[in-house]
This record gives sequence, C-alpha cells and structure tokens, in this order.
Amino acid sequence: MNPAENSAWAPFAARVFRALWIAQLVSNTGTWMQTVGAQWLLVGHDAALVTLVQTASSLPVVLLALPSGVLADRYDRRGVLLAAQFAMLAVSAALAALAFRGALAPGLLLGLTFLLGCGTALMGPAWQALQPELVEREQLGQAAALGAVNMNLARAVGPALGGVVVAAMGAGWVFAFNALSYLGIAAVLLLWRRPVTPRPIARSEGLLTAVQAGRRYVRHAPGVRRVLLRTAAFVPGGAALWSLLPLVASRSLGLGSDGYGILLGVVGAGAVSGAFALPLIRRGLGANGTLAAGAAVFAGTLVVLAMTRSPWLAAVALLPAGLAWIGVLSTLNAAVQQRLPGWVRGRGLAVYLVVFQGGQALTAPVWGALADGLGLTVTLLIGAGLLVACALSVRRWPLHSAEGLDPSPSDHWPVPPLVFDPGPADGPVLVSVTYRIAPENWAAFTGRMRHVARSRHRTGALTWGLFQDGGDPDRFIENYVVASWAEHLAQHHSRLTAGDRRHEEQARALLVAGTIPEVTHAFCAAAGPVVTAGERDAERIRTNDASGRGA
Repeated sequence: MNPAENSAWAPFAARVFRALWIAQLVSNTGTWMQTVGAQWLLVGHDAALVTLVQTASSLPVVLLALPSGVLADRYDRRGVLLAAQFAMLAVSAALAALAFRGALAPGLLLGLTFLLGCGTALMGPAWQALQPELVEREQLGQAAALGAVNMNLARAVGPALGGVVVAAMGAGWVFAFNALSYLGIAAVLLLWRRPVTPRPIARSEGLLTAVQAGRRYVRHAPGVRRVLLRTAAFVPGGAALWSLLPLVASRSLGLGSDGYGILLGVVGAGAVSGAFALPLIRRGLGANGTLAAGAAVFAGTLVVLAMTRSPWLAAVALLPAGLAWIGVLSTLNAAVQQRLPGWVRGRGLAVYLVVFQGGQALTAPVWGALADGLGLTVTLLIGAGLLVACALSVRRWPLHSAEGLDPSPSDHWPVPPLVFDPGPADGPVLVSVTYRIAPENWAAFTGRMRHVARSRHRTGALTWGLFQDGGDPDRFIENYVVASWAEHLAQHHSRLTAGDRRHEEQARALLVAGTIPEVTHAFCAAAGPVVTAGERDAERIRTNDASGRGA
C-alpha cells in the first residue's frame, strides 16, 4: 500500500464514500442543532428531565438495534437507509410545526425525540455495515476515524449555530433545518448505482432465528466480546459529559443557549484538529494505549468542569476531550468492523451499538438524578473516577490483536455426499467428522480444535463436542448439531471465513499421514424416515395423476 492509500484521508478517493460523508456532515449538523434546541427547551426544568433527552435519543437503539441488524443483513441496506431518512424527516417536520405553534410540551418533545432515536436505531447497523462496500478493508480504520471527524465537525458547528438560532429565532427553526438535512443523504443513496450483492439471510429465516444467529456469533467471538467490554467500560463515564454539560453551562458557568452551543463546538473543534494527530498517536501508543489515554484525558476534563466557574477554563478543558472522544470511538469502531464477516456484520454492529448507545441511554438519567441529589461537582467527580478505572483496566483486559484476522468468505467445504435430497427445514442435523491423530499430537490437536469449536458455534452449531474412541484412541470424533439443513448449507456457502479455514487447516495438519477426515451427516429420525429425491419425484407424479383423474 502506498503512502497515499495509507493516509488518514484515503477513503475520500471513493466517490460514493465522499458524497455520503458530505451529506452526513449536513445531517449531523442538523442533529446537533436539534439536540441543543430540545435540551434548551427543558433546561428550566429539573436535571433529570434535561438528561432524558439523551435517554430518549439513545434508548431506541437498545430496543431496536438487533432487529435493525437483521434488517440490514436481510434486505438491501440502501433501502433500509432511505426508509430511515424519510421517517426521520417526517418526525423532525412534526417537531418544527409544533414548536412554531408553541405546542411542544416536555412529554411531547421527549416522545418525538424518541421517535427520531428509532430512526437512528434503524439506520445505524445498515450504515455501519455499508462501509466495507464503500472503501477497502485496509481503510476501515481511516473510514471510522473520518466518521468520527464528521460527527465532531458537526458538533463544532451545529451546537454553536443551534444555540444562536434558538436565542435569535426560536427552537422551531433548528427542528426545521434538521428535517431538511435528511434530504442530502437520501439524494446520494438514490443516485448511487450500487452493485447487486447476495443477501446473507434467506427470506424464509425468521426474525428470532436471525437474531439468535447474531447473538451466537458474538458469544463465540472473543475478539468482538473484548471490544464490547472496552466499550461498556468507557461509556458510563463518557456519558456524564454529554448528559451534564447543559447543566454545567447554565448552572455552573451562567451561560445561555449560545454559550452552551459554543462549549459543544469546542469539543467538536478539538476532535477535528485531533484527527490530524490521531494516526501519529496510534502509531506511538497502539490501540490499547489510545483507549487508556483517551479515558484518562476525558476524566481530567470532568475534574476541571467540576471545579471551575470560568467559561474560558472550561472551554480549554473541553478541547482535549474532543481528541479523546474521537480516539476512543474510532479505535473501538474500527476494531469491531475488522472482526465481523459480511454475513453477520449488521447484527454484530447492532450489538456494538446496543452497548454504546444503550450505555448512554441507561446512565443519562442516573447522572441527572445524582446531580439533583449530590450536586454537579460531586457527580462530575464520580464520572471522572469511573473513567480512571476504565483507563487502568486496559492493562488487565486489552483489545485482542487483529493481526492475521481475515473475515472474507471462504466456500471451501465440499458438497455433502448424500443419497437423498433434504428439505431446507429438515433437521436437526448431526455432523460428525472423524480424524486419525498419532499419540504425540493428541494434546496439540485438542488445543487447535478449540478454535474450530468456536468457528462451528459462530456459524450455526447449537452443540459441539470432541470425543476420543475408547477402543481406538487414535480416532477422534467431532460431533456438532445445527438446527436445520438450511443452516448447514449456510455454513457451507456463506458463513465460513478465511480465518475459519486457517483454523481447520492447522488442526488437520496433525492428521496421520495419508489419512483424511471422514464426514457424515445424520438427520433427526423422530419425524419418520427420510425420503430420497427419487421417492419424492415419484410421489409428486402419483399426486398429479390422481389430480388429473379427479378432474
């Protein structure tokens, strides 16, 4: 890869990525303007009500992200994104109309904000899963960083602009701009000539089955689980800043809506300027060092906000917070993207969004309640303490290395040699693989098969076991059960990755020379004997003949 391809801006060479990035910047600016308008309409109420804006925006992700991930894997992702854009446009237009009429009560405002959050939940997995179609896999890290730059550049402009508009013209205008901002993304998506791609999920697969497949994959993917752990460790303390900053602005610093918008803008400016330094920081600290340093810097910002009553000092403290935020989020996002294969990418990213957005939604009202009960200073210091603990825990629970990971699909299993034609719903299916292993390789073989076991579970196995024949100890039998023949065919043709193939090859390298694994497929006999393809054809002919005579 040449230096230009490895630069922070390399993804901009992709025309569709560049156009969507610009359209998303406009939309994110509108979102931040809308957030300022919503929070400032409630800032005269108690702290818990103000922080509920964060909950109303984020809670839908907890409720809808997994079904949205299924939709992103089952249907055309561009269509899902378009549906979300037009739905959010309609809700924002309703917010604007009610605000202009002076009929936007707190409950109605939070309810419509919740509906906007539902739109965000619908588009989140599809948007994230679409990134590998827009840029090369090697550029996913840069694409994630540019996505964070986009959000923070919007944060630099949107809140300040929103604060000024709210102070000068009223909240209705920020809601109206937000409604119009969705049209840009919709236009780019409609004009994009997207190549036809196979759908990872069969239309016949039920919603719950697809959700379970996603959960099963994450459960048996240690690298993905570790990313989720690091996300869960950072979010509660990080959410304290976004939940409490409007209260800090109004109560501690004595600022109006325009001043609050400027503080948010400072965070965004810090993130945008920090994007230039982020590649250097990552090269020096690595992914885990970046996570630890980001949490520590965020903790320092909360300490300063807890102690100061100077708007200028608060603004200075918020600048490095922007860099820390973009460093942590882009690192986590790139880590989860790199570990997910295409067939489950939408659902895997949905789980990540549940942890990230759900953590913010659940902790925001807690921060509000603590601020009402203990005061802002103590509450901010508690948030700083959580972030310090997060930074220290990186040494104990770091991200796993991504070196050698390859989630590209691998259709390397041979066609099963069956004498009958199973239907897609036939099952459960017991797959047995017999290996011959010399005594000196027994321990190494069982160790390598642990990786194979995770592969089987990730791709559809409900149960898995490795057995050693008591009468012939060199004979090892691997048994695993999948729910149906369709699930097993999905393993064959769409779910296995190059990484899965490598683990199988490493285990099979220990086979006794000249032997190969013997594979059998057994079907549940409880529903009656299996019917061969010829018998099915004969039965179909008899049925047609009978129908003809009856007519």
